[in-house]
Amino acid sequence: MSATILVGDVRTRLAEIPDKSVQSCITSPPYWGLRDYGTASWQGGNSSCDHLGKPFATKSNINKNISGGNDVKNSQDREFFKLVCGKCQAIRVDDQIGLEQSPQDYVDAMVKVFQEVKRVLRDDGTLWLNLGDSYVGTGNKGLWKDPKYPDGRNAQSVALNNKVDGLKSKDLVGIPWRVAFALQADGWYLRQDIIWAKPNPMPESVTDRCTKSHEYLFLLSKSSKYYFDNNAIKEPSVSKDNTKRDRDSSKLNNTPGRTRMAGLKTNNYDMRNKRDVWTISSKPFRGAHFAVMPEALVEPCILAGSRGGDTILDPFTGSGTVAVVSLSNGRNFIGTELNPEYAEISINRIGLGAEIK
Repeated sequence: MSATILVGDVRTRLAEIPDKSVQSCITSPPYWGLRDYGTASWQGGNSSCDHLGKPFATKSNINKNISGGNDVKNSQDREFFKLVCGKCQAIRVDDQIGLEQSPQDYVDAMVKVFQEVKRVLRDDGTLWLNLGDSYVGTGNKGLWKDPKYPDGRNAQSVALNNKVDGLKSKDLVGIPWRVAFALQADGWYLRQDIIWAKPNPMPESVTDRCTKSHEYLFLLSKSSKYYFDNNAIKEPSVSKDNTKRDRDSSKLNNTPGRTRMAGLKTNNYDMRNKRDVWTISSKPFRGAHFAVMPEALVEPCILAGSRGGDTILDPFTGSGTVAVVSLSNGRNFIGTELNPEYAEISINRIGLGAEIK
């Protein structure tokens, strides 16, 4: 089995993958407005400029030395200029997806990425897409930063979802369904919305709604008929009927000369089709500061969506979870990753046989 990670902008590197060479794509793109992965660079201007704006007027940085690096994730007390540096006029360049200025811009970027994914998928291929959602902020804090999180929540100094045109503060943005419907309109078959239920969700201090404890995993296909191994992901049945049949089968199989019920278990009467709510705990990964997909979430997608020896794609490789699970189940892997540091994390996690290009 082989694993290859192409480092660079997903929209560029995907173009290097041959048509119809991938059986299944399993991925979790950066969620809109929730995290800055620190991939920005600056062109032009003064190379010694820190490109930082005015200090935030918070108790955490009053009478405090201002610090910060040359990327967004290292900013502690001031935000970087978003597009053009107000001090040296350098232009901020960032290819990462997820920091678009509006939900529609993000959706448009997703559609373009998955147009390339559709090209590289076989005609009977599938796409398993994990996306989370967010709420519109109150919009009344300006550049205020929560002193409890000096780097900003999720390594983001100022939330992009503070104000969203067309939505009110406290509105749920609905990013997963916006993307799903856009992909459907672009020709994908939207086959199912699977609920990833988290027994250990991130605590929330909200008092006017429930704590969010789920995300969406969409199953989409390139064609109306596609490869799906239903038997590979069947789950144990817990119905009363099966409990009774277990008892009846035991009685009959212990009766001399009566063996007609002996095949009940091998006929999978004690198994059922996998349901569309998957209860899986999220797990931290020591090698990265960002959230990672649990292996238990990825494995059913691989088993149902591909055969042994097939190639699995993850356009947003991150920590390499999809690669690890693919190889452990006898599949090949190819992925793209914008951040070279994350690509190294993935390679170290995957081990022998993995390469970066």
